[in-house]
Amino acid sequence: MAEICCGVVGKSEAGSSPCEPSSRTARRRRMDVRRFRFVDAGDGSEQKRRRLDVTPPSRVCENTTERFASDSEKESCSVSSLSSSPSTVQVGAESSYELPKFGVVSICGRRREMEDAVATHPSLCVSGQGSSTDMHYYGVYDGHGCSHVAMKCRDRLHELVKEELENSESLEEWKEAMRRSFSRMDKEATAWNELAVLGATCRCELQSPECDAVGSTAVVAIVTPEKILVANCGDSRAVLCRNGKAVPLSSDHKPDRPDELQRIQGAGGRVIYWDGARVLGVLAMSRAIGDNYLKPYVSCEPEVTIKDRTAEDECLILASDGLWDVVSNEMACGVARMCLRGKAPPPPPSTGNEASGEVSDKACSDASMLLTRLALARRSTDNISVLVIDLRRGT
Repeated sequence: MAEICCGVVGKSEAGSSPCEPSSRTARRRRMDVRRFRFVDAGDGSEQKRRRLDVTPPSRVCENTTERFASDSEKESCSVSSLSSSPSTVQVGAESSYELPKFGVVSICGRRREMEDAVATHPSLCVSGQGSSTDMHYYGVYDGHGCSHVAMKCRDRLHELVKEELENSESLEEWKEAMRRSFSRMDKEATAWNELAVLGATCRCELQSPECDAVGSTAVVAIVTPEKILVANCGDSRAVLCRNGKAVPLSSDHKPDRPDELQRIQGAGGRVIYWDGARVLGVLAMSRAIGDNYLKPYVSCEPEVTIKDRTAEDECLILASDGLWDVVSNEMACGVARMCLRGKAPPPPPSTGNEASGEVSDKACSDASMLLTRLALARRSTDNISVLVIDLRRGT
């Protein structure tokens, strides 16, 4: 095994190896060293090459782990882009089906901070005691005030859902399981917020008492071979594309929605129109996880929808309101449908701002990317997260 170091050195280093220590001034002038390791395959075949990961210096987008090289790139700083490849799993002893393929893109957009989060957990659990129904979990969370409630939902909500669903068998039990999961998530977020107010663990720039005003939407989809279950709390949205038609599986929780307005007023709250309808003139949604200071007017209870899967189902789109504010359900389904059928033009080459994972399902990834860029072109001012799930059978 051998190692090769390559780089550009200053004049003062001309007589030394680029791998040897040098003066502080020279080190500042030196470009990042990229190291390559050549490992003998041991079987007489061509040597395999693996490059060690060396991250170049760059600024870090607040509340994300992704980096961008300059201020001009900040507008479209991305937190994730990934996809799933199909794989066949057994359901019972007699049948088999493919895991749903998916692609997701989540970008900062024109916001200064990234507050969206996305979670994908294929084959999360098997529902019911002794049942063989595989359940796949997908979620989009849109934070407000800061990102930490959305991040906590990303890291924790699927675990709560798994605990509740594994002991649920009927459809009504599924609905109650989702409500209990969201309630438990809200209690954990509330406890976290209380610690944050005391200055114990909050990593964001907000100081007491503002951390008590942090929350997140949550739209979660559970996909099984026979059913699609969607639980929504807030103004993120789930839309099913069925035979070319857009079928909404969630309804945005806006303060001026008649039933939500009645609920808020019945609890003693008010809806004030300040740059749109807002609870107490502050929050532009009537349901969310967190937001301690607006309870009980802002509820964490999700609305749950269960649909039977059919042969006409093409895809499911989950997205934050950064997409839905500027793109209609019908247009989003049309774009996704063209990508899945291979009739849409490929998205423009990456600008280097999108963080790419291993792209296995190009169609779903292209659909997510095209929808994201369409929202940017239509001047969306929010973070944008789009998750496209392919529901077609036998593809």
